[in-house]
Amino acid sequence: MKVWNVLIGCILLLPMAACAQGASSFASFDDVFTDTTMRIDYFHIGDAESEIVTIDQVYAYGTWAGSRTRLIDRFNNGKYYYKVFDADSSELLFSRGFDSYFGEYQTSGPASEGVKRTFHETALIPCPKRPIRFVLEKRDRDNVLKEIFSCQIDPADIGIIRDKVLDPSIEIIDAHTGGDPHTKVDIAIVGEGYTREEAPKFKADIERFTGIFFRYEPYKSMKNSFNIRGVLKPSEESGTDEPRAGIYKNTPLNSSFNALGSERYLLTEDNKALRDIAAHVPYDAVMIMINHKRYGGGGIYNFYCTFTADTQFHEYIFIHEFGHSFTGLADEYYTSAVAYNEFYPKGVEPLEANITALLDPENLKWKDLVGKDTALPTPWEKAGFDEKDLAWQKRRRAMNDRTAELKRTEAPAAEIAAAEKEYERADREHSDWVDEYLNQSRFRSKVGAYEGAGYSSQGLYRPMVDCIMFSKGSKPFCKVCEAAVRKKIQHYKERSDID
Repeated sequence: MKVWNVLIGCILLLPMAACAQGASSFASFDDVFTDTTMRIDYFHIGDAESEIVTIDQVYAYGTWAGSRTRLIDRFNNGKYYYKVFDADSSELLFSRGFDSYFGEYQTSGPASEGVKRTFHETALIPCPKRPIRFVLEKRDRDNVLKEIFSCQIDPADIGIIRDKVLDPSIEIIDAHTGGDPHTKVDIAIVGEGYTREEAPKFKADIERFTGIFFRYEPYKSMKNSFNIRGVLKPSEESGTDEPRAGIYKNTPLNSSFNALGSERYLLTEDNKALRDIAAHVPYDAVMIMINHKRYGGGGIYNFYCTFTADTQFHEYIFIHEFGHSFTGLADEYYTSAVAYNEFYPKGVEPLEANITALLDPENLKWKDLVGKDTALPTPWEKAGFDEKDLAWQKRRRAMNDRTAELKRTEAPAAEIAAAEKEYERADREHSDWVDEYLNQSRFRSKVGAYEGAGYSSQGLYRPMVDCIMFSKGSKPFCKVCEAAVRKKIQHYKERSDID
């Protein structure tokens, strides 16, 4: 039996990790790690009440893309953490918080009904020089991290896959170069649903979205903190799956709308294919750019995000979803239907930087940005917004259902195009109304605690009336979100003031 295949699966039987998150006593990165990436692939299996983890494969390849000095994650965000301990001394060497597709599935209806499913996940760490203990921790209902899985990995194990990362069909585009990967945020934008003939479109789309990225703060003023690369494995077919419309495409990542039963949620469950393709470049964050015109996307913290390239709200989806996957920002909207059940338990303060349950108004997590004369909670024109937006959500679902039915029944192309055009017009009109309504708010420039956030109309609060994490359109991050993004970028620098 390989050392790293010693598996422990039962969440209820495992103790908390004994070692606290402290600074390493080792003198330098080179004392403990090589400048190589170790990729640990594993399966996450279960339902709402059960959870099993088993190792799939361990790989060693390429250059380590992350910081060589900021190895411990102190952001205290994400439902899970993976941690690396020295096998002999039990000293914490590396950690990273994250969310996962499986973690979201656990909050869904099928999971609550006992339907067990298997998801593939990946942990990226610098390759250790000596045996380590690899640990997964998960938060309980009170957000306390507890160990759910542990195994030992010996970097000398002959079972570790050390093949060169080489796929001659893959094209790499250097869209923006800021410098040494060890001191920059390295973003891999993986193309999905672009055929070989559409490679020029992929290149043009990479350049377009790189330009969009640097129009937003704090990315604009911290431009030299990033490396952005496009990675394309040509697709057999153009586009992505639309199950509700009976449309299925042969693509490298097998991406699909209707993730977790939500019509606009667009994800891939083929994590292994994603990681095999992304491995051709050094990366800290992965984005999946999908060659499609329908509105859709998704973002999971320190996992990946997706966005469609040609929807009229492509700019919003791109920035919004990366806000989830890179910084761990929460959704601030609350009127749209989602697939989750009690995503944020009542009476528990959310971890994300941009929403709060306001359990302790005197110690609001963004209190330094709140004026002395600002009431908490902060009043806003919520009733008028709710009436209009809830009516739109009902209409939107009906329009999308009709379009899906037209596609499924193979209605004439002109009829489908007319339905899509009508939806786009109505969606833009409503978005324009939201912008105008919120811009007229007498509180629009004030940081406070505005009720309605995190998929909940009551009991959760956001920092400002509007933000790109709240509503569609070309708008900035609010002050709280921008500060959180800036802090995350600093983590990848060789030296920073985040401690």
